[in-house]
Amino acid sequence: MIKKPKLKLKRLRKAKEIMPEVIAQTAASIKPIDRSEEPPSLADVPKITNESIAEHREEVLKGARKYIYPLRQSKHRIIVITATVMVSAIIGLLVYCSLGLYKFYQYNTFIYRVTQVVPFPIAKAGGQYVTYENYLFELRHYVHYYESQQQRNFAGADRQQLIQFRRQALDNVISEAYIKQLAGQHHISVSGKEVDQRLDEVRAQNRLGGNDKVFADVLRSYWGWSINDFKRTLKQEILTEKVTAALDNAGNQKAAAALAQIQAGTDFATVAKQFSDDPTVQANGGDYGFAINKANPNLPPEVITALFSLKSGESSNIILASPVLSNQGPSLQIVKVTVISGSTVTAQHITINLKDISGDVASLKKQKPTHEYVHL
Repeated sequence: MIKKPKLKLKRLRKAKEIMPEVIAQTAASIKPIDRSEEPPSLADVPKITNESIAEHREEVLKGARKYIYPLRQSKHRIIVITATVMVSAIIGLLVYCSLGLYKFYQYNTFIYRVTQVVPFPIAKAGGQYVTYENYLFELRHYVHYYESQQQRNFAGADRQQLIQFRRQALDNVISEAYIKQLAGQHHISVSGKEVDQRLDEVRAQNRLGGNDKVFADVLRSYWGWSINDFKRTLKQEILTEKVTAALDNAGNQKAAAALAQIQAGTDFATVAKQFSDDPTVQANGGDYGFAINKANPNLPPEVITALFSLKSGESSNIILASPVLSNQGPSLQIVKVTVISGSTVTAQHITINLKDISGDVASLKKQKPTHEYVHL
């Protein structure tokens, strides 16, 4: 244990003895600086400029381009492939729908939804196209009613009746197209307010259910319509009525003459016998012959509205009344309330039937013939 420290001391002494010699040898190997040489010039130092930065940037990006370019090419390829698939799908859809509409006369829900987006024409009436969507809207409510309410089989035994409905639906939408042109010529239009008012009048008569749910269920069950579909039908009906009234000058003059006599104090029954087209007027002086309530389905809704806005003994102005039965047309009416009893009234009326608009439509068709794109 005592010998180890002595060994370390001997080693330290030996290291001290050789240290000067090692330092001397190292110093001798160092080359002295030649002070006579000129210091480096600043001109030799490379300058940092926009060009040099761009060069270095280009060198850095050069290595990455081999990865960037393939990525860009793959994105471009994806876009091209996607666009090609979409265009092919659209073309395929249009071809499928064209065959379904013009060759096989399909009317299923899918085809109908497509026609609501793409305006496929079914005919050209007076220089204006009639869209397939209008035709299918008309046809589908016939089909829905007879299949759901009359249990008709249009795919089998009742196929011939379906062909008749197709022809009827097309004739109707073509006539409506000409009526719209007549409306444009006479600056006639129908506002949303008028449609809402007619809807309220129809519902007040409880014709389509007493509440919103029943009303919507009746429309869907009988015709496959939504409330907006029903409003669309009402709008066309009101337009037809207004155009019919505007084109019948004789009917308007007759109604105006009857109103003038009533306002001058002439007895209502006397005026009714002179002017009314109702065949029962001669016997009863225009008296309806029964008490009328707001839900009476035998009178036009516009007449009901007018009657319940009058006081006893008052007469209305000229009313453009919609038809009550399917074989009737619109009419001009004047009514007078004779007695108000609780929720009912008794009244008299003058009815002036308007000229059928089909003659004006036929005349316009002759001037501007129809071109159909289907062979039903």
